[in-house]
Amino acid sequence: MAANTLLIELGVEELPPGAIDALSDALADGMRRGLADAEVSHGEVHAYATPRRLAVQVDTLADSQPDREVEKRGPALAAAFKDGQPTRAAEGFARSCGVTVDDLIHLETDKGTWLGYREQQQGESTSALLPAILQKAVAALPVPKNMRWGASRVEFSRPVHWLVVLFGGEVVEAEALGLTAGRTTYGHRFHAPAAIELAHADDYLEALEQAWVLGDRDRRRERIREQVLAEAEVQEATAVIDEALLVEVSGLVEWPVALTGSFDERFLDVPAECLISSMKANQKYFHLLDDEGHLKPLFITIANIDSTDPQQVIEGNEKVIRPRLADAAFFYDTDRKRPLASRIDELAGVVFQKQLGTLADKAHRSAAVAAFIAGQIGGDVGHARRAAELAKCDLVTEMVLEFPELQGIMGRYYAEHDGEPADVAQALEEQYLPRFATDAIPHSRTGLALALADRLDTLTGIFGIGQRPTGTKDPFALRRASIGVLNILVKGELNLDLRELLELAAAQHQELPYADTLVDEVLGYMLDRFRAWGQDEGISAEAYLAVRARPVTRPLDFARRLRAVQAFSGREEAAALAAANKRVSNILAKQAGEVGKEVEIGLLQEAAERALYEAVRAQRERCMPLFGQGRYAEALDALAGLREPVDAFFDQVMVMADDPVIRANRLALLVSLRGLFLEVADIAQLQQ
Repeated sequence: MAANTLLIELGVEELPPGAIDALSDALADGMRRGLADAEVSHGEVHAYATPRRLAVQVDTLADSQPDREVEKRGPALAAAFKDGQPTRAAEGFARSCGVTVDDLIHLETDKGTWLGYREQQQGESTSALLPAILQKAVAALPVPKNMRWGASRVEFSRPVHWLVVLFGGEVVEAEALGLTAGRTTYGHRFHAPAAIELAHADDYLEALEQAWVLGDRDRRRERIREQVLAEAEVQEATAVIDEALLVEVSGLVEWPVALTGSFDERFLDVPAECLISSMKANQKYFHLLDDEGHLKPLFITIANIDSTDPQQVIEGNEKVIRPRLADAAFFYDTDRKRPLASRIDELAGVVFQKQLGTLADKAHRSAAVAAFIAGQIGGDVGHARRAAELAKCDLVTEMVLEFPELQGIMGRYYAEHDGEPADVAQALEEQYLPRFATDAIPHSRTGLALALADRLDTLTGIFGIGQRPTGTKDPFALRRASIGVLNILVKGELNLDLRELLELAAAQHQELPYADTLVDEVLGYMLDRFRAWGQDEGISAEAYLAVRARPVTRPLDFARRLRAVQAFSGREEAAALAAANKRVSNILAKQAGEVGKEVEIGLLQEAAERALYEAVRAQRERCMPLFGQGRYAEALDALAGLREPVDAFFDQVMVMADDPVIRANRLALLVSLRGLFLEVADIAQLQQ
């Protein structure tokens, strides 16, 4: 079966840069699925894209489906013949297959013998299959917002202008979005605007590059990175390459050319974050740092042309950025004319959530919780309360209204300018940490208290009005808030009781429709997040379930138990002891009434039960101090020594003895044994 390269290219007007990767990947996935459904073999599928094109190249695509044997089943043999002659059912089936009854075969099945027919069916050509596959793939593209153009009723993200479908060197007769496929593509809009006739699908990337287009988006991205680093080296500076910005910029150009511009040094009086936000958000510039990590009055822009007069391009960019930076400087100066605290009253006019009140209400609630937490962790109670009062004030400043990503950062700058205590100012920025699972947690005690209080207020409030996250809907980012709380408590080694914190946070709300069940529901939801947290730490689902089965409400303690159980599960003794605990659990669950806990030594008849009793007693004396100190790994290592006496007990002792007194005593011994392990976790769960 012959194979060749397939090329599909959809030419468009400039696509939104943020949508290019998704559209490109979706087109490649759609073609991959379509070919798989059609059972057409192929090699690697490449997704290419620029602002003006979406393309897919498929290597070694077979020229047809494979031939296949088709089996048809007709009537049962008993109904196919009567007195040795074919019935009308048999003859009708034969006609439908285009053969005589003599050409039919017998098919043996579990339900009897049937009349049947097998034939070799020739695979359809790939060229005939491609039009439908392409149309289905294009129709499934995740277009962010459709538009129409001219008199056409076709809809797409941007107007479409050409369609290439080449299988090897032949054009496939296909249509998509009102376009008829051909072999004509186009290069760079300015450097090479003339039509390009592609002789073969393999020529695609090379032909584009000769026409000033880097069609491979990954290569184009790396070309930008290399150029930015090279420009920075010339300036004896360090370029900061934000990956999201790199992706966006690569979606704006087809032939990237890095150029370095400058801005007035007076703007460096404005916080660097403000200038960087302006350069990134408005102009898509990369910023540069000096050897000490300070912002330099330079930027790198990526042009889409290789200009014969690059200085003119640079000056144009410098002219554009100047008023942007001037705006940032104006916002900064304007905001500092008023103390941050003077904006507290303005928060009363900003709704947090209509049932939960305003940002002023949230600040008031968070202040009480932050003050309590600060007292528990050795922080300054007054500073924690003050930080909570000021926490959201920067949201109503000119700078943050223009650049929302600067919330917290500007709060710190303005608080420092106002002479607020250093840890209060620091906490205003740290309240948003951690922003993601692997992010740093707040460093200051005040920041820890504020970050916890703010999240706990949101969690109790949103759950309290019945808006628990469902499926993919989590508008208040409660999953992230929950994981943030867990990370702060665990990484910060803050052994606080989550139930107590939730009760305090819930009590700050005036009226919550679901107040009665609120704390238990939020606590359960948050502890359930430990499953994902544990996966990131390499902890098995079984280890998580073992700890989750116990009423542990201190996340730091929960994490210590998780790590201990995970380590224990790798020991040779773990499987046997988990099985024994499962057996004990099942035995005890079947007992009517409560099983006693006191073991009478005089009733221990067998050597194996006496040995187990002594081993359990010895381990209890050894392990109880370890439990109290949270040294669970050491405790489980010690309890691993119970394997032999436990195995001997179950091999040699009949637990359910006929004598009810002896039976009760042996059950009490099992309660004592299981109770030791339950001090850490229900290791019976390791059997799942």
